[in-house]
Amino acid sequence: MSQPPATAAPLSGRTAWARAVETPLRRFLRTETGGAAVLLGATVVALAWANVHPHSYEALWQMVLSIRIGDAGLSQSLRGWVNSGLMAFFFFVVGLEARREFDLGELRERRRLALPILAGLGGMVVPVGLYLLINAGRGSAHGWGIAMSTDTAFALGMLALIGRKLPARLRVFLLTVSVVDDILALVVIGVAYSETVRWTGLLVGIGIFALIFGLRSNGVRSGPLYLVLGVACWIAIYTSGIEPVVVGLAMGLITFAYPVGRDALARASDLFRQFREQPTPELARSARIGLATAVSPNDRLQQFYHSWTSYVIVPLFALANAGVAINADTLGQAVTSPITLGIVVGYVVGKPIGMVGFAAAVTAITRGRVRPPIGWASVLGSGAVAGIGFTVALLIASLAFTGDQLDQAKIGILAAALLASGLSWAVFRVTLMLPKPVRIRALAGTGESIVDLEVPVDADRDHVRGPHQAKVTVVEYGDFECPYCGRAEPIVRELLTDFGDVRYVWRHLPLSDVHPQAQLAAEGAEAASRQGEFWPMHDKLLANQEHLSPKDLIRYAEELGLDVDRYSQDLAEHVGAARVAADVDSADLSGVTGTPTFFINGRRHYGAYDIETLSAAIRAARIQVIAASTAHPDR
Repeated sequence: MSQPPATAAPLSGRTAWARAVETPLRRFLRTETGGAAVLLGATVVALAWANVHPHSYEALWQMVLSIRIGDAGLSQSLRGWVNSGLMAFFFFVVGLEARREFDLGELRERRRLALPILAGLGGMVVPVGLYLLINAGRGSAHGWGIAMSTDTAFALGMLALIGRKLPARLRVFLLTVSVVDDILALVVIGVAYSETVRWTGLLVGIGIFALIFGLRSNGVRSGPLYLVLGVACWIAIYTSGIEPVVVGLAMGLITFAYPVGRDALARASDLFRQFREQPTPELARSARIGLATAVSPNDRLQQFYHSWTSYVIVPLFALANAGVAINADTLGQAVTSPITLGIVVGYVVGKPIGMVGFAAAVTAITRGRVRPPIGWASVLGSGAVAGIGFTVALLIASLAFTGDQLDQAKIGILAAALLASGLSWAVFRVTLMLPKPVRIRALAGTGESIVDLEVPVDADRDHVRGPHQAKVTVVEYGDFECPYCGRAEPIVRELLTDFGDVRYVWRHLPLSDVHPQAQLAAEGAEAASRQGEFWPMHDKLLANQEHLSPKDLIRYAEELGLDVDRYSQDLAEHVGAARVAADVDSADLSGVTGTPTFFINGRRHYGAYDIETLSAAIRAARIQVIAASTAHPDR
């Protein structure tokens, strides 16, 4: 039974502590936007190099490198190794993130697949149509695939430059659409821009991939084995004449993602405890393997590869491909070139029209049951910024054209990126100048959030602090012996002080395998709750985490003026155990395995839980509630 809110103790001041517990999606977004700066720098260097010393630029990247074992071997230019070899790792990371969104993210509700897929499809079909219209009847029509795909790193980097006032969902929506772009673009590369197919190599490649899929499906975990098989598959597909970067995407898509399970954490804890008691090399290896296997392969591989692709591979690709001599002659040719014009119009005009048009069509056909998770201004702005099609566009251009036509395509890609950036900036700046209620609805939209909290908050049962009718509800699953919960507690207090319309709910999740006193402390808090003093006891326990023995709990009861005999009896009879178990069960249903874990308006909060990060999450949740209430005032 919940009790009236207790008066919070005076705050100790703003804490600088933050614990960066991150979801791979948040890390993905941060790495993409950080990598955009490196990518931009590499592009500038490539342009400068190609204009200052074009001969050395082309001489380096056209240099042939061969790998031979006996009579067998592969030979490609240095640019070819970057484009077909290293970029396979980039698309592997794209596949990993797509799979994670499908398993755990926005797309785990399958009904949500329709809109980003169709919006992404619209953002490809319309630009391609415009390109073909401009290049109709010309040999340059073969380059239609250039005007399709979005550069995720540049697009997210541009959103970061525009400002923090944009809704967080916008970045997730753009990421989802760009993943659809990349997947379809890889299919186009494999089908339309590959040489004559050699069926022997293709069948061997398919067979190796089937073996990889079978091993993955049966839970086989061996990085070196998959690396060897992946390289063999890449070689087979390369020899078949199909662009082999598709191997990277395919392997990423079959790499499952799943939350860390309580059983896996318990096994890892046992292994570490054994090592702590007897620190031998054998137990060290077992503990290391146990910790690694507790985390999904998708998460581990993203952590390892994503920074390499964002900060090394993609910038190296830009350095190898973005160089183009820009002078009066090339600019004059580009201005009148249907290739350049088709790419610019396709990206700058076709992308926003295609994404907004298809999203609107889905919303109309479903009568609003399926709608964008963001406002229509955000959809338009994301369509505009999606016109930055740098990486994959350059890849396809290098496959479709050579010579002057390739230079015209590169100029079109660079010009489209600049114009798309300016257009997206203008869309969002104009939107941000609208009156607040209109601005909120235009940016945040009225789409429903995914609810991760399986057991809803019940004010008659849960322990609630703050106004019961607040717009934002923060639920914490905590452990009184967990040091991170103790560090988070003053931050929660500060949130309740700073935001007048936030209510806070504590639910128990004692991690008894690592915190031996946590279960008893939780039962002690419930014993205090039976006398109407849950929150004072809650504060006492978190303030004295190293002193949670039965004697300590009884002493705290005396200090709080409780009926000590009754409290001691309730503690001895484990009266609160059933309530604690119910909270633990609700945590299991919501996939919670560690503490502290926060939910904001039913949506699980990933990332750091310092005051700035949690405040931003609360503001975003409140904006979503306001937007929904303006659209449905009767709710």
